[in-house]
Amino acid sequence: MLFYIVIQNYYIVILDVQKQLEPNNLTMLTLDSILKIKHTLDALFGIGVSRYLPKEIKITYSKRTGRIQHVYKNENLLCTLRIDGGLAITPYFAQLLLKSKKFRENCLEVDDDSKPFVENGSSVFCKHVIWCGKNILIGADVPILYKGTVIAVGRAVLSSRMIKSLKRGVAIKVRDSLKSPD
Repeated sequence: MLFYIVIQNYYIVILDVQKQLEPNNLTMLTLDSILKIKHTLDALFGIGVSRYLPKEIKITYSKRTGRIQHVYKNENLLCTLRIDGGLAITPYFAQLLLKSKKFRENCLEVDDDSKPFVENGSSVFCKHVIWCGKNILIGADVPILYKGTVIAVGRAVLSSRMIKSLKRGVAIKVRDSLKSPD
């Protein structure tokens, strides 16, 4: 069963994946799951970003509901699906998606002063933002960059327009960071 929702001139396909995990139904369920992840990536970060999803991924499902829980590539966590339909991406996955120009419009770059604090999980303040993509919305997941490398991922407290205009206050609350520099 497919449901179509129109949000800002984009079609989002919501697939019904609450089927029982049966051996004969597993292949179809896996294809539907990959398609659901691709559609979610395109809806959240821009059309075409899903092309950078790795080919070899492992998907884990909830035992109780049968929904997608986590997506892995070679034992590295890429993302977790939220109940609200969003994705909680990791810095590793954000670095993979950074190859896409559209994905870069959802990112934010910080200065030298705040880099060590952001890597340790502290929030990003407006005055430390060097560059800000135009697609950042309040509540969206935002990869935080330093010289073109993802150092953390967080939730936007302000939109890109507000981040550019303000010089005080928290811009991004960091959710996941590298904890130790590369």
